[in-house]
Amino acid sequence: MRLYLRMAWRNIWRHRRRTVIVVVAMGLGLALMMFYDGFVAGFENAIYGNAIRILGGNIQVHAVGYGESNDKNPLLPLADAQAVVDAARRQPQVVAASRRINTGGLVTNREGAFPLVVTGIEPEMEAPVSLIAQNVVSGRYLQSEDTDQILIGKGLADAMGVQVGDRVTLAGKAAHEQMRQRTVTVIGIYDVGLPDIEKRTAYMSLVESQSLYGLTGSATEVIISLTKIGQERTVATALRSGIPGYEIDSWETNFPELQSALGTKGAVMNVFSVIILMIAGIGILNLLLMAVYERTREIGLLGAMGLKPRQISTLFILEGTMMGIVGVAFGVVLGLSLTAILGRVGFDYSAFSTLTSYTALITGRVYPTLGVEKLPARALTVAVIAALAAVIPAREAAGREPAEALHYV
Repeated sequence: MRLYLRMAWRNIWRHRRRTVIVVVAMGLGLALMMFYDGFVAGFENAIYGNAIRILGGNIQVHAVGYGESNDKNPLLPLADAQAVVDAARRQPQVVAASRRINTGGLVTNREGAFPLVVTGIEPEMEAPVSLIAQNVVSGRYLQSEDTDQILIGKGLADAMGVQVGDRVTLAGKAAHEQMRQRTVTVIGIYDVGLPDIEKRTAYMSLVESQSLYGLTGSATEVIISLTKIGQERTVATALRSGIPGYEIDSWETNFPELQSALGTKGAVMNVFSVIILMIAGIGILNLLLMAVYERTREIGLLGAMGLKPRQISTLFILEGTMMGIVGVAFGVVLGLSLTAILGRVGFDYSAFSTLTSYTALITGRVYPTLGVEKLPARALTVAVIAALAAVIPAREAAGREPAEALHYV
């Protein structure tokens, strides 16, 4: 086999220009796929990551029966919310964990009544990872000691015609189905560029919501934020074994529309990558077919020296595989260099934040990752396509009769 490898390596560089063209074509294809993978990962962090931060973290922990309840946001208190928070913070992938109370309600003023979800939060715990805290455009963000104060979205403020300092009336059901009503002051207004979310979500301190809804010292939810998307399953599994007796779900379960969007993106890219590599594979097929006709006498000589058709075929397949390996090496170096540079510089997409509702979540530059998440599969695909492209030329070479090939002009 060592002899075949040496011969195959020598043969692919006998026609250096054509080999370089095919290697560059395959390398560029792999590098572009790495760039795309890294770019999409950057977009996921910029768009989907921010969407997850707004909607309630990567992982949500609730009391048993929460998911089966007829109410959209049932007031089912956790047995020991602080123990859940402590267990979550022990996981190395977790950047923040905090308690919440989520419930539905109405907010009213002279403009009318508006349904919304009222979320009681621990402001200081959520501030480092909260997109809401980073986008308060009027007034200020909440503090844990705030009472009779509420943080609302710009969409709701515009609909109600209120400003910071105005008073609105908040009504909703408490833990025992009792109706509670309280007049609160608008302490701040946030703007994340998503009017639909801004109109239906308001925030108050956890202490205030515990008092309003009769849940003193309790919480109905623990939200967990991770360093990046994709770590949810590992963390959720660890939490289920460490703190049994809770419903632990990720954003993939609670927000299926986001998961669907990510899955569609991945499927499209997989088809696109195969098309790119097949085009490069056609180049290898052409190169090796030309090599068969140009090396007819050499093939005849190999046959006359005793090489069997199977051995000649193996030699040509090795040549195609080696071209694929060289293309992979070139593509990896080029792809890593490209994504590393762009990962430092980033792309400024803030000018396009108004194109769609999701691009509004791009708050600045998008920074691609290195794109190595799918690199083993991409590289293997390149090598396999290169080897398959060599099969037809290999069969052509193996089928030559030595006597005829030696007299070929």
